[in-house]
Amino acid sequence: MSDASAKAAAPLDEVMLAMDVVDTLRHRQDLVTRELDGAAREAQLIERLRSVYHQQGIEVPDHILKEGVSALAESRFTYVPPGPSLGRTLARLYVGRRQWGRPVLLALVALAALGIGYFGVWQPYQRGQAEQARIELSEGLPAQMDALYQTIYDETKVQQAVTDAEALVSRGKAFAAEGNRAGAEDAVARLTALRDQLRQQYALRVVNREGVQSGFWTFPEVNTDATNYYVVVEAIDPDGEALSLPILNEENGETETVSMWGVRVPESVYNAVAADKQDDGIIQANLVGRKSDGFLDVQYAVPVLGGAVTRW
Repeated sequence: MSDASAKAAAPLDEVMLAMDVVDTLRHRQDLVTRELDGAAREAQLIERLRSVYHQQGIEVPDHILKEGVSALAESRFTYVPPGPSLGRTLARLYVGRRQWGRPVLLALVALAALGIGYFGVWQPYQRGQAEQARIELSEGLPAQMDALYQTIYDETKVQQAVTDAEALVSRGKAFAAEGNRAGAEDAVARLTALRDQLRQQYALRVVNREGVQSGFWTFPEVNTDATNYYVVVEAIDPDGEALSLPILNEENGETETVSMWGVRVPESVYNAVAADKQDDGIIQANLVGRKSDGFLDVQYAVPVLGGAVTRW
């Protein structure tokens, strides 16, 4: 090695030795506290430092020991962390980005997806649904009412159906104008039922099969001295199928949908049906009435008293 290189390396060696001295003093705080309380004891501290290094087999020049003691007193070679600041916070965040970067990125992506879904999809969908409901209430349902009324008007053979339809349309359109969707839909349902009732065709016949009563009599609760006579009937459509119809039970005021019910008749009709069945077990004159297309009610072929029961 050349003399020039050795001279250039010497200062670095001295700096390293001085740093080692400071490090030794920092790890011997009990020694520093005792020995640096007074400047007069600097020589004694240097002597002890020399002894420490000598025990380690290291010879340290006195000027290096003095430099180390001075450096410790001046806090040289000591790292003092910067105080709290925005720059320090940002720097720490940047250094630790591997820890928080992925979760934050995922959270941002989730928030973006949620925002797009809510503002870009859900809200437009809700507005579309609300607008569709508004149009249906203000235009669609009234149009259905008008169409049903026209069908009833064209198909009915009785004025009562037209009168009933007019009242339903008027009430239904009033509900629609008020924004009462349930009321408007109920009017449409009632108009539909009225149209279907007009279109029904069936024969009302006395039930005549084994295990089923063809007639019965009861004592009404309001007048136990009287007797009510009933014949059990069913509605048979043109295809021979029995229909289930809504029937008002005169005993409890409730309407039930049934396939058989009792029609209240005079005692003479009841006795005639009973005699017909007792003759040979078959009721030949079993037609009670007929419901024709375009009519609301049954045209009865025998006298009836205008009442019915669904349970007996």
